[in-house]
Amino acid sequence: MSFHKPGLFSVLLVLSIHAVVKLAASDSADKQGAAANAPVSRPGAVDSFSPLSLLSSFPEDLEISEHCGELLKTFGQRYVSHTKCLVAVARPVKVCQTCFSSYGSLLDIYANISSDQVGSGNTSCRESILRSDRLMLVYLLYQNQVDVWSKSNCESCITKGFQGLTNDTLLFMTALNQTITCFDKYRQGNHTELCKSCKSTYKSLNDMYSKMEKNHALCIDIEDGMNMTRKLWSKTFNCSFPREETVPVIAVSSFMLFLPIIFYLSSFLHSEQKKRKLIHPKRAKSYNSLMNIQDKLS
Repeated sequence: MSFHKPGLFSVLLVLSIHAVVKLAASDSADKQGAAANAPVSRPGAVDSFSPLSLLSSFPEDLEISEHCGELLKTFGQRYVSHTKCLVAVARPVKVCQTCFSSYGSLLDIYANISSDQVGSGNTSCRESILRSDRLMLVYLLYQNQVDVWSKSNCESCITKGFQGLTNDTLLFMTALNQTITCFDKYRQGNHTELCKSCKSTYKSLNDMYSKMEKNHALCIDIEDGMNMTRKLWSKTFNCSFPREETVPVIAVSSFMLFLPIIFYLSSFLHSEQKKRKLIHPKRAKSYNSLMNIQDKLS
């Protein structure tokens, strides 16, 4: 019994030591494989997850001058300022009366960029900024703002040099404010009272708009303001008033309605008169014949 027990213990000890050595060898192999598969760090390498950028500049002859760079920076600032102004007054539309100053400033800086004047370094900013690539980004951005201004027809409401609003525009805006003030005063009560009290003010505004429309003096601010006022007057408050031009239309329509009746009546009278003229000579002839016969008999 004493012989078999030490032998069994020796066998178990040898197996345990063998298992520990095998496990240690396996861990060492895994670490070496991981180290072999790990990316090699190289000096100057750029992380693939970091944003890429040029690590060096182009040659000086391809860079824009400091003067042109300042103009480009100013253009960007004024472009952003004007865009913010447009977005802030998108509804209700007040593009012309609110953003004319920022638009004028944008035109000034673009005029400096696009001029043929040579700045420092004997270079033209027109060539280096506007025409140096196929996209011509600065020109596209500028042209977008010009298109917005042109489609808004703001030149009809703004004085030359972007000094302010024209006199007609100021008068219209004053009349518009008076009309809206009248609406606000009576809108909480009976709309019938609003229609009666604000009728003259609204009619004056409507007449002024019609006159400006004939003179081609409308911009988007005036058009949108008048459209909103008319919608309030007719749909929201259900007001109306007879327009002066409807009187001639009614008169002409009435005349055209009775014209067939007049035609047929005149035709009838004319035909009756013609019949009388045709019958009268026959009667006169028969009467003369009868007188001749009586003379002969006598």
